[in-house]
Amino acid sequence: MSSPRSRPRLVLASGSPRRLALLAQIGVDPDCVLPSESDETPRRGESPRALAQRLASEKASASAAIALKVPDLAPCLTLAADTVVCVGRRMLPKCEILDEAEACLRLLSGRAHRVYTGLALVTPSGATRRRLVETRVRFKRLSREEIDAYLGSGEWRGKAGGYAIQGLAGAFVVRLVGSYTNVVGLPLAETAALLAGEGYYAHRQWLANLLK
Repeated sequence: MSSPRSRPRLVLASGSPRRLALLAQIGVDPDCVLPSESDETPRRGESPRALAQRLASEKASASAAIALKVPDLAPCLTLAADTVVCVGRRMLPKCEILDEAEACLRLLSGRAHRVYTGLALVTPSGATRRRLVETRVRFKRLSREEIDAYLGSGEWRGKAGGYAIQGLAGAFVVRLVGSYTNVVGLPLAETAALLAGEGYYAHRQWLANLLK
């Protein structure tokens, strides 16, 4: 077995605290965080699945290009993810204003929706490995009082679909099929498998982390 020190360097192409926390949950500590921006406007006729995968790939490529210019990082793996929430083919925004969040909650109330996360991993050779993860979620029917209380919490801000399942909105979920961590923002089993395919084994870090 190779030692933890022999693992490839890892760059995370996201500044999301949630994704960093999820990686930490499985003992993965990126060597560097290099967030990248991408125009998240869907292309004409683009499906939610295709959008999630495209944005993840674009973000990974952009951060990998930056990492190549950093001597202490190259060669490295660059990981990116993008999450899209949708009802049918209707994609819900990452809510920044109250009206957006209210519209999302009203739409999701009593209905099923899907959460897609595209994963992209750029290897030291420049190849890109991709995965797409889908989770189905159903909300209970929300009362006016519940919607108002959730909006008042401010927890919806910056969240795709206007809610955070790991927070107060967990009380709204009556059914979930698939990966829970996918809905939070990073499907952990699939991410660990993607990394392992390129020689970065999360489980080999566990004992090393305990000894720190």
